[in-house]
Amino acid sequence: MNLLVVGTVAFDALETPFGKTDKILGGAATYIGLSASYYLKKSNLVSVVGDDFPQEHIDLLNKRGMNTEGLQIKKGEKTFFWSGKYHTDMNTRDTIETQLNVLETFDPIVPENYKDVDFLMLGNLMPSVQQRVLDQLPKRPKLVVLDTMNFWMDHFLDDLMDSLKNVDVLTINDEEARQLSGEYSLVKAAKKILAMGPKYLIIKKGEHGALLFNNNEVFFAPALPLEDVFDPTGAGDTFAGGFIGYLASTGNISFDNMKRAVIHGSAMASFCVEKFGTERMLDLSDAEVQSRLQAFKDLVQVEFDLA
Repeated sequence: MNLLVVGTVAFDALETPFGKTDKILGGAATYIGLSASYYLKKSNLVSVVGDDFPQEHIDLLNKRGMNTEGLQIKKGEKTFFWSGKYHTDMNTRDTIETQLNVLETFDPIVPENYKDVDFLMLGNLMPSVQQRVLDQLPKRPKLVVLDTMNFWMDHFLDDLMDSLKNVDVLTINDEEARQLSGEYSLVKAAKKILAMGPKYLIIKKGEHGALLFNNNEVFFAPALPLEDVFDPTGAGDTFAGGFIGYLASTGNISFDNMKRAVIHGSAMASFCVEKFGTERMLDLSDAEVQSRLQAFKDLVQVEFDLA
C-alpha cells in the first residue's frame, strides 16, 4: 500500500534543559516520513522549502525512502523556521520565533504519479491547504488521516470544519480536543468531534499516552515510562508516522488493527524524544524497534480471572 505525506519540511532551533541547537532539520512531514520509513520502503512527499534548504537534507529524506518529487523548492525564498524553548517539565514551551517564509504562499501540487494513493497523511497545515490536496485526488484514498492544532481552530475554524467532513482519522492533543468540542470530559469531547465527520479520533496526551475512539469503542495506550526525555519536538508527528506507516504496511484499517497502530506510533514517538530533533529517527535498528515494541507489550499485557 502506498503512502502520501503532506506537511512542513522546515528548520527548527531548540532549547531544552539539556542543551540547545542552531538551525536543524524539522517539520511535521519530516518526522512523519522518517517514522513511517521503518514500516514502508517508499513514501511520497508533498511540501515546500526555500533555496536555503541544503541538498544534504534532501538526500537524507531520499535515503529513508521518501520520494521528494513533490517537494517544491522556491528560488530566492527561505524555508519555514520555528524556534522554541521548553520548560523544566518538558510539557510546556515558549515559541521564540516563527518565520512562515515559503509556507505563507504554499500551494500544494500533487504530482500525477502520486495521485493513486492508498493512505494519505495530512500533516499540520492550514485547513484550506489540506483540502486542496484532497481536491486533487481522482479517487478517495483507503484512509485519510489529518492532524491539526489550536491555531487553526482559533483563526480558520470554518475551513477546518469543512475538512473534517472528508477525513477518516483526526489526531489532536487533549487541549485541542477540549477546545474543538467545548467539553472538558474527553469522552464527551470525542462524541462531539466524531459527529463532525471523522470516523476515528486519536487524542494524544503526551507522557500520559493516547486514546483512540470510534462511535462504539475506546482504546487507551500508555506512553512508555522513560528515564530521560531530551527533546519532545516532533513526537506527535512521529507518532502519526508510526501509526499510518504500520496501517499502510498491513493494509488493514479495522479498529483492532488501529489499536496495534497506536502502539507502534507510541513506540516510534518514544524514540524521537531521546535526542534533539530528528537525530534519533535516522538510524534505528530493527532490533531496537522490536525491543521497544516488546516493552510496550509487557507494559500493557496482564492476565487475570474475573470473579
